[in-house]
Amino acid sequence: MRHQVSIPPPSAPPLRGHLPFADAPTAPDPIEVTSRWLTRGGRPWFPVSGEFHYSRYPAREWEEELLKMKAGGVTAVASYVIWIHHEETEGRVRFDADRDLRRFARLCARHGLDFIPRIGPWSHAEVRGGGLPDWVLARTAAPRTDDPAYLAAVRPWWDAIASQLDGLDRAHGGPIVAIQIENELYDRPGHLRTLKRMAQEAGLGAPLWTSTAWGGVHLPDDELLPLYGGYSEAFWTEADGGWPDTCRKHFFFTHQRDDEGIGADLRPTTVRGTDPDTYADQFPWATCELGGGMAVAYHRRPRVDAADVGALGLTKIGCGSVWQGYYMFHGGTNPAGERTTLQESHATAYPNDLPVLTYDFQAPLGEYGQYRPSYDELRLQHLLLADFGEVIAPMRSVLPDGRPRGQHDRDTLRWAVRGDGRTSGFLFVTNHQPHEPLPDHPDTSFTIGFPEAPPLTLPSTPVTVPTGAYFCWPLRLDVAGLRLDWATAQPVCTIVDDHGRTVLVLAATDGIMPELALDARTVRSVATPPGTDVAAVTDGDRVLITGLRPGTDALVETETPAGDRVALLVLDATTARTAYRGEAWGAQRLVLCADGVVFDATNGEVRIHPRPSDDASGAHDASGAHGADGADGADGADGADGSGPRTPAPPVSTVSTVSLSVLPAPHRPPTTPGATVKESQDGALTRYTLVPDEDAPTVPAVTLTAIRPAGPAPAPQTGVLGRASAPADEHYDTKAAVYRVDVPATRAGTPTPPGSDLLRLHWTGDVARAYVGDTLVADQFFTGRPWDIALDRLPPGEPLTLRILPLAADAAVHLPVTPPAGVAELRQAERITTRTWRLGPT
Repeated sequence: MRHQVSIPPPSAPPLRGHLPFADAPTAPDPIEVTSRWLTRGGRPWFPVSGEFHYSRYPAREWEEELLKMKAGGVTAVASYVIWIHHEETEGRVRFDADRDLRRFARLCARHGLDFIPRIGPWSHAEVRGGGLPDWVLARTAAPRTDDPAYLAAVRPWWDAIASQLDGLDRAHGGPIVAIQIENELYDRPGHLRTLKRMAQEAGLGAPLWTSTAWGGVHLPDDELLPLYGGYSEAFWTEADGGWPDTCRKHFFFTHQRDDEGIGADLRPTTVRGTDPDTYADQFPWATCELGGGMAVAYHRRPRVDAADVGALGLTKIGCGSVWQGYYMFHGGTNPAGERTTLQESHATAYPNDLPVLTYDFQAPLGEYGQYRPSYDELRLQHLLLADFGEVIAPMRSVLPDGRPRGQHDRDTLRWAVRGDGRTSGFLFVTNHQPHEPLPDHPDTSFTIGFPEAPPLTLPSTPVTVPTGAYFCWPLRLDVAGLRLDWATAQPVCTIVDDHGRTVLVLAATDGIMPELALDARTVRSVATPPGTDVAAVTDGDRVLITGLRPGTDALVETETPAGDRVALLVLDATTARTAYRGEAWGAQRLVLCADGVVFDATNGEVRIHPRPSDDASGAHDASGAHGADGADGADGADGADGSGPRTPAPPVSTVSTVSLSVLPAPHRPPTTPGATVKESQDGALTRYTLVPDEDAPTVPAVTLTAIRPAGPAPAPQTGVLGRASAPADEHYDTKAAVYRVDVPATRAGTPTPPGSDLLRLHWTGDVARAYVGDTLVADQFFTGRPWDIALDRLPPGEPLTLRILPLAADAAVHLPVTPPAGVAELRQAERITTRTWRLGPT
């Protein structure tokens, strides 16, 4: 089927200077807001922000995690400044250790990352009281209003924040580009204005002041930049409500920015402050909460897969977003409270029971910094925005006439174009959504009309858009003097080699053969790999290249009439998701690596974090496929009384092969302590394989002992809104299956190179907690996925006690994988150790 759309001519220029946002006069790259996009240094600016809560992560690891985010294409780090984490007890304001806001902001600045503090005072963030300390709530009956008692508590807190961030604003060369006021407050514009004034009076300043804008928010006129969101799933809806329509909508191309579903459990859904399109003509479409994953509540535990995150993000770009903001990009762990636990719960009259500690959020980077496949999906898009965001940002989103008839139309292809109103653009297609797969679309082609150029019909032969596919194709993209009329492959990034040749890297889509169409007027010569067809079409105006087999050797080399050399490298879909670009050994380089890559320009090195093949995002068969090491004993057989230790579980190998392919290659291979680097050819790139000088030290395996089988499942209880409540603490003492996991410390004198050391637990049941002595150190609600615990967060050599409760047969709980009722078992415990490799110049 041929799909058609015509790009309208340019509309009136965007409004400028109509908003009271101003950057510091001394800023070398002033930030401004037009009605359609942001600018920085006078050029269109397409930021990518990712949420990472510093107070939910060990300060000693902040720097490496920030570098992981930067390598993932994040340009700005957002973080709630969670009041109760800093001042649980009135007057005892803590900015030490993991609460050191100033150090976190300075680390962002050190590595060229912008910083966006979301200062509340109410944050939500699935925190007790939404982040408002208990003593504040005891002082006022009207929090989140201009009640004098409430404002009197807020004022010294914001003075403390301002003191921490003093000198880190743009006027002093600092990283703070925006400050968010409050969160999800939809009907009190006067209070939002008051809070902004108070923050400014405290000394806080930024070129952008923002507010969340979902739920029909009513903002004070021109005071705050509205930021939107969208999630593929929601923990805050009812257990039996199915996949929410408010989540379903995000897999359609639309120009409606609002999402009335976010936070709907905390406000009346029938009341709207404004029309959903109120701010569309005045402010650009910017986001701060595109779902990088999703938290789980006791009553509803949604599962979010990498394709859900990737498809939602790409769809928003096609819809017209000019700021991709993700919540969360990095998971974490709630700190231990001094007086109470610090999670959102029924106990504090909130409608959801959250785990006490874990805030993993199924994020691209997990609770302990684990890499997830969603990190690769988003990084692929962020590489596109890093090179072409400046071009995409001013482009309007245009929807075809033949659009889906409603949110339950699965048969109509979902697509859109962002066009410049003249000659060029980008085509976006989304054929993926969660839960309900979309069908293949055979015989698909597109015709896009332009006001100042002939229409493009692509590809030359119709293709099948496979189920699950989502992609972006360029339309008349200029690359260093070469015009690419179209490609049935997604632009990834450009790189310039040592000889001045520009290489455009593209990513093929599984199931669609790549096709490149070059404007013949911009081509003097072309060379292609063997087996590729090159034809002149459209009266010689176009060079059509077909038959490419994507991979590292799918390199098309051209020379322009001006004598410039431009190459097109088309990677297969899997390899493209290993692509990184960053400063490595003195130059910008493309790096292909299946493991995690960090570019540390400050120290002149590249670090490789090996990724276990079976990470926590992989599915786990709750029927017992992993049960060989943990099934017996829990049912009263050997070891059930604590007398019989289990067979030690073998650790995952610590010496997995690590390799990376680089373009352009450094003049000499990099070096790394503890390994020889072997060089070989990988198509157009140079591959470096690390061969360890010696076998990795043996890491002692964990030993699993079943202490006690589970008793009967606790009777279901309900709380706010009649939703299922998490089992009470006493049930862990009386009804839980109990296991002991011994994790021997590495023998004294054995070298332990830096890396990660995870305990991975395969289990089934309802909820589980891990203790060292009487101290709770980790917890989990069952979702069918393995449970990771970072061993370096625990006292070395101390045993873990695991307590697992079974699920009641009649529990009103939504689960992606339902465990057997009444069963609570730890089926396998494994230790996964990896070594971080540091590659420096020769």
